[in-house]
Amino acid sequence: MEKKFFNAVATLVGTTIGAGVLGIPFVAAKAGVPLGIANIIIIGIAIMILNLYLGEVVLRTKGKHQLTGYAERYLGKKGKRLMALSMVFLIYGAITAYIIGVGEALASIFPVFSSFIFSILFFTIGAAIIYFGIKAVEESELLLATITIMVLAAIVVIAFFSEHFVTANLTFLDISKFAVPYGVIFFAFLGAVAVPEMSEELGKRKRMLKKAIIIAGVIPIIGYALFAAAVVGVTGADTSQIATIKLGEVFGQKMVVFANLFAVFAMTTAFLALGLALKEMYNYDYKLNKNLAWFLTAIFPITAFLMGVTEFIPLIGLVGAIAGGTEGVMIVIMHSRAKRLGQRKPEFSIGDNKIISILLVVMFVAGLLYEVIM
Repeated sequence: MEKKFFNAVATLVGTTIGAGVLGIPFVAAKAGVPLGIANIIIIGIAIMILNLYLGEVVLRTKGKHQLTGYAERYLGKKGKRLMALSMVFLIYGAITAYIIGVGEALASIFPVFSSFIFSILFFTIGAAIIYFGIKAVEESELLLATITIMVLAAIVVIAFFSEHFVTANLTFLDISKFAVPYGVIFFAFLGAVAVPEMSEELGKRKRMLKKAIIIAGVIPIIGYALFAAAVVGVTGADTSQIATIKLGEVFGQKMVVFANLFAVFAMTTAFLALGLALKEMYNYDYKLNKNLAWFLTAIFPITAFLMGVTEFIPLIGLVGAIAGGTEGVMIVIMHSRAKRLGQRKPEFSIGDNKIISILLVVMFVAGLLYEVIM
């Protein structure tokens, strides 16, 4: 397979595997690993289908857009406004979480500086890469996504085969908390904003988009399930909100460095892809010049961080259920309408199965309501 294909896969994997993966063991430990893995599989498959729906929408539409542009085309002006609100809330929340998480992870490795200083340095470098656009992000994504997957695999192997791994930690089950992991896991799978970027990266090889989405969807499902089981098997009920922190405490300094480097790479890839997607939304769909689009992308997350937004798990859980759920419902409707109103013949097509679409909508709405009410 050619480099364009791997770049496309890396973009979606890199966007998907971010801060969310670090919170999955914590919520899985609360409900029990079997329920956590059930959530991972169900939500992972649902999001894969959703990304395939969006891929078809992208291929049926002429011109460059982000989610807001496709929403305007198939859902009208009100649809565009709602998608913009959802996308902005999701990305700003995610980027803020990455600023928090990377700062804490780097401070664990290099205690010579505070997490605050590392967060500011991380934001400054990441914002600069986003400023230079898709080429800079594309080149960064392939390397960072590859490193992220390799380190994730290494942590899983080390944890499973260590003397600290306790099988009994995996047998705990609390059926009453089945939905507790939903928001965080849903957030961990969100990466739809990367699909238009994937189409751009593939250029004339857009027929490969379907395969790229499927492969990029399977990787997080497997990785998240193994990571949750490995971490909870070691740390049990003491699993920390950012999983790598407690893991490092159990294994010692070498694991502190190794595990937190994984956290840094995972959050950096997602930071870059989401930041670029938001800049493109302002640029492509709202016709703002590139400098203003970049400024609007960067200013709000760093402002929120400087004003004291520091709660990791509550932030990503709420953002995942509300923004992700809203975005998911709209993509399902957009897919159905693009079948009738599309401007070109797509390189691949997904059947418009009403039962699957209804199940997806019910799942997204129920998850949103649960997270808000509970």
